[in-house]
Amino acid sequence: MKYSSSFTYDLRVGEQAEDWAKELLDVNGKIEVKTDSMAHSTGNAFIEVYSRGKLSGISTTTADYWLYRIEANGTAVLIKTERLKALVRKYYAINGFKEGGDENTSKGVLVPIIEFLYGD
Repeated sequence: MKYSSSFTYDLRVGEQAEDWAKELLDVNGKIEVKTDSMAHSTGNAFIEVYSRGKLSGISTTTADYWLYRIEANGTAVLIKTERLKALVRKYYAINGFKEGGDENTSKGVLVPIIEFLYGD
């Protein structure tokens, strides 16, 4: 969208944002919530792909959105699942899998949190 200082333009953009928020709040269980206790110090989100040798996490989710909560500072980022999957593919190609989760029984991909906001 191109920037404009017009009130009618700003009103239209604001109304579109309100509609988007209303849609998110009315998705009935289609938001997956994950909490990360290390992201504040690493700058990365650990996105689980496997757990105990089976597909899990981002591989099996049916959610439309992920709410990724950074536990230490109470911040959360909402991201479309398809966008997150694309980021997981990108960073898997760069860094492969990392172990993590409960007792390191999961394999996942580290995605820089800044990518949630800017990335491809």
